[in-house]
Amino acid sequence: MSPNGLDAKTFFERQGGITYNDFILLPGHIDFAMDKIGLDTNLTRNIKIKRPVVSSPMDTVTESRMAISMAMLGGIGIIHYNNSVEDQVQEVRRVKRFENGFITEPVVLSPNHTIHDVDVLKEKHGFSGIPITDDGTLNSKLVGIVTKRDIDFEENRAKRLKEVMTTQLITAPAGISLAEGNRILKESKKGKLPIVDKQGRLVSLMSRTDLLKNEDFPFASKNQDKQLLVGAALSTRDEDKERLAELVKAGVDVIVIDSSQGDSVFQINTIKYIKQKYPQIDVVGGNVVTARQCKSLIDAGVDALRIGMGSGSICITQDTLSVGRAQGSAVYHTAKFSKEYANIPIIADGGIANIGHIVKALSLGASAVMMGGLLAGTSESPGEYFYEGGVRVKKYRGMASHEAMEKGGGKRYLSVEDRIKVAQGVTGTVVDKGSIVHLVQYLMQSLLHSLQELGRKSIQELHHGLYDGTLRFEMRSLSAQTEGAVHNLYSFKEPHLGLLRMGR
Repeated sequence: MSPNGLDAKTFFERQGGITYNDFILLPGHIDFAMDKIGLDTNLTRNIKIKRPVVSSPMDTVTESRMAISMAMLGGIGIIHYNNSVEDQVQEVRRVKRFENGFITEPVVLSPNHTIHDVDVLKEKHGFSGIPITDDGTLNSKLVGIVTKRDIDFEENRAKRLKEVMTTQLITAPAGISLAEGNRILKESKKGKLPIVDKQGRLVSLMSRTDLLKNEDFPFASKNQDKQLLVGAALSTRDEDKERLAELVKAGVDVIVIDSSQGDSVFQINTIKYIKQKYPQIDVVGGNVVTARQCKSLIDAGVDALRIGMGSGSICITQDTLSVGRAQGSAVYHTAKFSKEYANIPIIADGGIANIGHIVKALSLGASAVMMGGLLAGTSESPGEYFYEGGVRVKKYRGMASHEAMEKGGGKRYLSVEDRIKVAQGVTGTVVDKGSIVHLVQYLMQSLLHSLQELGRKSIQELHHGLYDGTLRFEMRSLSAQTEGAVHNLYSFKEPHLGLLRMGR
């Protein structure tokens, strides 16, 4: 019986630029249970992760809080560089210092702060259990704690915390184990457990909520020293050699060279410099979309490639400059070349709007996907929530937007010093998505379902089917895309997290 659909080689060589929505994958044969599926993958030549997800180095997506959560969930976060060297290094150190279950840099206030200050922190961070120290800084004497029950019914929000805080505290000594701290929290029925040194100074904090979540993190991305993995972005400019040196001292695991068009002498020289000066650090080069670009960076020594140009939801490069490539075609052709030429993993960056796009990027040869817009608006992304038209939102902007370039994001473009800056991105808002914990777990469970439908037990099996021709592809007309989504209903309720169009 001749197979239906087309193999990838025939499919992509017959067509022009293809993006994720333009095709569908035909189902395979299921002869295994879903618990037999593995999602382990290579992020780079030398780094493996257990979930194929990476958060983008954008200043409205990834700082330490996002990177910690991504690593705990089995992926990795790339800290943006739209900041000072000191700030970026501090974000990396926070990830490397993170201890599962311990908040090493809790938010604290002083007795002279007010209930209103707690309200502001609750709006910004989503919590209201605040330790109170002598001077409102970490590593000073703990004098109390303010929780929701202390302030809920206080009408005077200008009242000082020393008048409402709880001073009869249950604490634990520095050096306590996670299991012992968990036992104390359970027995005390408290939401927070301050960890203090022999002088009574606050050194860290344990949270009942965090402990409950930590039980669900069996796939955490860690190095040999049991520290969470973290990456950092930098530009090809000479001044970023100082940034690189400090990031290496801080323990960064992988460097992502952030460039809108990666095939340049500037990036090639940067790659060679990093590999010669810091051979222990893996380097991700990019962004590229053609085989020729891949060859340039592979020859320079990269350990992985970042694929995509103009496909992000806030990127307007293709419209503005008429340069780029449809993301489906870019991922397929670069992955095929990189595998055959040097077996270098690729990371599909841009255009990931839902679980279906993750499946399709992996099916085209990507080892992992980099996400920006899909993670923006979560509680772990940088920035504060605000209301727009009655909807709770966060800001999300392209690193090539005028706003981001004014802060330094233009370093990824060769025209950063131009007096007239050409924006290749926009600034917008995204709806509050809640915690990344629930979002990524939902995405990965959906990915397991998709791989089972395709009859593939792993990402490696998926790639094997791509190249041996057993994974089959078919074009989708606009009518087919409409048919595959919700239609002909008077009204409907979207499923969890609004990720309705899973197959698109």
